[in-house]
Amino acid sequence: MINIEDKYKELTDSLNEQIPFYPEIALILGSGLGEFAEKVNTIKTIPTNELPNYPHSTVEGHKGFIHFAELFNKKLLIYQGRIHPYEGYNISECVLPIHIAHKLNVKKVILTNAAGGLNHLKPADLMLITSMNTFNIKKELTELIGLASLEMRNRFLDFPSEHLNKIIRSAALKEEVPLKEGVYWFGMGPSYETPAEIKMVEKLGGDAVGMSTVHEAVYASALGMEVGAISCITNYAAGISPNKLNHKEVMETAELVKGKFERLIKKIIKLL
Repeated sequence: MINIEDKYKELTDSLNEQIPFYPEIALILGSGLGEFAEKVNTIKTIPTNELPNYPHSTVEGHKGFIHFAELFNKKLLIYQGRIHPYEGYNISECVLPIHIAHKLNVKKVILTNAAGGLNHLKPADLMLITSMNTFNIKKELTELIGLASLEMRNRFLDFPSEHLNKIIRSAALKEEVPLKEGVYWFGMGPSYETPAEIKMVEKLGGDAVGMSTVHEAVYASALGMEVGAISCITNYAAGISPNKLNHKEVMETAELVKGKFERLIKKIIKLL
């Protein structure tokens, strides 16, 4: 079993020497949603390529910056770019943003992602994740909880946090941002799901499909953090639309959504 504390000690030590404050809330921005990082009062930005052993993000829309920022007198840790398993990284690398947040004493985490929609969801919808699923979830749970320290291995996993979800729902109502709800289905990628896989996911209760977030949510919960998660539906899942899936469509739809996404996230932070 990898000792994540030892693996990233040099990185966390380096970061501790640079931080302007200890943040309260961590926010991981998904594909096409990174511009939110430019809508807050940024105190300090650290490029991830300047941190020892920090994996390089290879996906368009994931810039690779860690921002220490403030909004509504809340101290924020914002990740502009995430690390995905389909880029060739293992789970201990993909949960590094959560590990860093935990080492900086963050208690609340908001995860966002771009996802393909099915059932009642269409492009440009925002979906509050009420549950998560994947064929690999038991294996992931074992590996992720194994990364946590011994005293945390028997912790009840509360993900997503119902407390945070209530705040997210309230924020959406106050800002009059339509917010749908559903189950997020995780796939390893890098290829998009096939139409046959989407039919299977629908039969098994999935509402949106993507390639991130679940391992971050599981690990954060294992470490005792409250976790909330929102999907930006950027495309129809495979087989629903006649158009072939592509990352350009993801980015274009995220651009259309960014206004209401920004208002929702700001209100969530204000209410936390």
